[in-house]
Amino acid sequence: MAQTSVIHPPQRGFPDDEFETRTAKAQALMADHGLGALLLTTEPEVRYFTGFLTQFWQSPTRPWFVIVPAQGKPIAVIPQIGGECMGRTWIDDIRTWPSPTPEDEGISLLSEAIRDVMGETGSLGMMRGPETHLRMPQAHFDALMATLDGVVIQDCTDIVRGMRMVKSVREIEKISYVCDTVSGVFESLPKLIHTGMTDADIFRRFKMACLEAGADGPTMPPMWSVHWAKAAMETSSPRPPDGSPKPAMS
Repeated sequence: MAQTSVIHPPQRGFPDDEFETRTAKAQALMADHGLGALLLTTEPEVRYFTGFLTQFWQSPTRPWFVIVPAQGKPIAVIPQIGGECMGRTWIDDIRTWPSPTPEDEGISLLSEAIRDVMGETGSLGMMRGPETHLRMPQAHFDALMATLDGVVIQDCTDIVRGMRMVKSVREIEKISYVCDTVSGVFESLPKLIHTGMTDADIFRRFKMACLEAGADGPTMPPMWSVHWAKAAMETSSPRPPDGSPKPAMS
């Protein structure tokens, strides 16, 4: 396997000052665009500003909210089940409800938090551009807006996306490590697979190799890795484990 350019894996997660810098940059841009707060509802954005990492995002049952105010730290409005985990981040103001509660899935708590930081009027930024989604029922969003008379929604996609496109030194270090790690797995793949394996078998072996090499959770679409693996087999011609001749690829 190819050697990575980063000898040791980078520190897991980010220190508080990374999130403080991100929040301060966002707040400066918010001021330029006349935004009183940002409302974040999706995993990449919530994680970017808080460091919150959980598998609960895999389920659509519970919504998760983070508010970035014009000043101060973000506020988390989340299901009670995630309170302890969020408490291990740099966030201090964590407001929870016993989800699932279909009759009020955090809406009244969220409305109160938004009013706390914005008052009665103003512009609330939300991600509404390409490749974004709401991640809460439309009916719940409508109910929220019904409680926020005087507050208007303004698209903040360009603000958040523009920030995330410019990487910090720590982010670049992590990206370099992961790219080198997965590239090494791709290079070694012809030695890990053999003719007769199904596409699912190849991707399973690829994913296992990524995990063994140090990646947390490879999400490479199966057909990409399988296509590359088949192309590699055509050039390297590895034999099956039993040593029998390699049949022609179809």
